[in-house]
Amino acid sequence: MSSSLVRQPFASRAGQFYRLTKPRVVTLIVFTAVIGMFLATPGMVPLQVLVAGTIGIALTAGAAAAFNCLVEQRIDAVMARTRARPLPRGQVTPFQTLLFAGTVGGLGLFTLHHWVNDLTMWLTLATFVGYAIIYTVILKPITPQNIVIGGASGAMPPVLGWAAVTGEIAPEALLLFLIIFAWTPPHFWALALYRKHEYAKAGVPMLPVTHGDRFTRLHVLLYTVILTAVTLLPFVTRMSGAVYLVVALALDGVFLWYAVRMYFAYSDHVARRAFRYSILYLAALFAALLVDHYLYILL
Repeated sequence: MSSSLVRQPFASRAGQFYRLTKPRVVTLIVFTAVIGMFLATPGMVPLQVLVAGTIGIALTAGAAAAFNCLVEQRIDAVMARTRARPLPRGQVTPFQTLLFAGTVGGLGLFTLHHWVNDLTMWLTLATFVGYAIIYTVILKPITPQNIVIGGASGAMPPVLGWAAVTGEIAPEALLLFLIIFAWTPPHFWALALYRKHEYAKAGVPMLPVTHGDRFTRLHVLLYTVILTAVTLLPFVTRMSGAVYLVVALALDGVFLWYAVRMYFAYSDHVARRAFRYSILYLAALFAALLVDHYLYILL
């Protein structure tokens, strides 16, 4: 271990480990999980479940992100968007990262087991394995469909939240899963389009690298159409009402506009804006589900 690693101030070291957890990604994960908790009950989520469930899911998600950083440190060192992460810069060692991921993940799973329920713990563990092992280690290096198949783990948070409150997996929870599952390909392929050369340099077989831009842009458009149809299902199944429907249609309209522009008049600028919008889109869509849920109860 280098002396520079040993002598770093505690706050600096803590910040580096915090960055390993990909906090912006985990924030969206936790947000959709918490929405799943509130949608699972007509009243308030029990405080213990809300606090312990949020902490447990956040810790395990952060551990999965840190393990992803460990496995992909060579890729991260090549790509401009990731080369400043702690591992490529030598700010933490691989062993420290592995120890950190194991400790944080273990604490997260223990929290869910002790203060929530075992179903949520096992589902969260399965999600960890799905992302950290199946997606990161197996799928991402070998197939351009990595995002489609591996998207299942990324779509699990609202199911985890729902299970934390009810102790079961309901059809409504699976519908929330389906929304994120359909959202994942256009979200990540927009990023892959304007980062294509970096992925190619790193040897990652993302769809634009293996099948070209036009093929990828077509599939972004097709999946956005599928996503639009899926987001109408909460209204069709009476899980949500008119408020959600209006918001969903507006959000879908903008996403479709970006997808059409990417297909017919592509530029990296449009793809970058589409990627950023897709994050706002998912957060706003789930917020609309929550608002509609409680408006229906109050009215």
